[in-house]
Amino acid sequence: MAIALPSVLTIGEARATLAQLQQALASEAAPVLDASGLQTLDTSAIAVLLDCQRGAAAAGKTLQIVGLPAKLVELARLYGVDALIAH
Repeated sequence: MAIALPSVLTIGEARATLAQLQQALASEAAPVLDASGLQTLDTSAIAVLLDCQRGAAAAGKTLQIVGLPAKLVELARLYGVDALIAH
């Protein structure tokens, strides 16, 4: 079952969202994040996703991210990290 990202993920929500995601991802053998509900975001969303990727890799898991909104893909491309989050 996919873990849904919130509809808002900006700098104000990043720390709490990351903590919730880390906890949820720890209990998944093959974690999947669903970003399709993400509507309001800034570059903090990229940082959260990259941190989730690092955490999953450290635990020997492959994190799949689905439903990336166009704005998030565009920001990731702008910062040169699109290959790290596009799955």
